[in-house]
Amino acid sequence: MTPKIVCFGETLWDIFPNEKKIGGAPLNVACRLHSLGSEVHLISRVGKDDNGDQILKYLKAQGLNTHTIQIDDTYPTGNVKVSLDSSNTASYSIERPASWDYISLDNATLSELRSSDALIFGSLACRNETSKNTLFALLQENVFKVFDANLRPPHYSMDLVLDLIEKSDFIKLNDEELKEICDFVNIKNRDITDQILALSELTKSRHICVTLGKDGALLFSDNQIYKNDGYVVKVADTVGAGDSFLASLIHNFLLKKGPQKSLDYSCAIGSIVASKSGANEPVSAHEIRQLLKR
Repeated sequence: MTPKIVCFGETLWDIFPNEKKIGGAPLNVACRLHSLGSEVHLISRVGKDDNGDQILKYLKAQGLNTHTIQIDDTYPTGNVKVSLDSSNTASYSIERPASWDYISLDNATLSELRSSDALIFGSLACRNETSKNTLFALLQENVFKVFDANLRPPHYSMDLVLDLIEKSDFIKLNDEELKEICDFVNIKNRDITDQILALSELTKSRHICVTLGKDGALLFSDNQIYKNDGYVVKVADTVGAGDSFLASLIHNFLLKKGPQKSLDYSCAIGSIVASKSGANEPVSAHEIRQLLKR
């Protein structure tokens, strides 16, 4: 079986102090899924400008189909200013408006989704009503829905986040996002495992994954908790590490590789990406095997 997966949302340029790189969580997830062997379609929108042309050329060079990426005559391709702290952890300043704020619903989009196994999406594309309405229309389709929260203040509300959680089959958060959500819904448990169980009960969610940075990740799946304690690497930057983690996790989940094996493999890929500069550097099977041996 080859998983067929649709990724929805932003495509943009990450602007670092000394360089710029193609990015956006849905694009990063799509590229990693493709490298793992999934059939991927990215639903997004770029400007009719040089930055948009370069993104399309990049995706075609990676072997991805671009027919579900729309071209916008009015709004430019998105940019995000990336800042790195002393531990090379990234923070983001996201410019607006951008072309990906205006993703429309069309026949190509619906056709690809209706023949797919899963839809992966985040909260950021909902900051504008046009892309939000398109996403909510797609969420009505009968497909496995994966919500990667990817909370970027001030571009979301907690009411929106809870709505997206309730529409989803699989939820991916980091530990800070989990705490923010639990605080909002008055879940007082301090232990992360207890927070996950309480959130699952509240939202009727069968699958919740929480990443813990260098300390690995927890996966709740069908009433069982699985844990990986992380892998020690020298961090270059954290841009895209969570995206590659999610891509690997969903790829293996759809292939029914087993929760623990899927989690371990995904943590290894996320750690390797964090050891490289940028989100979409190649990761070899040899690198993964070597890290898993640790």
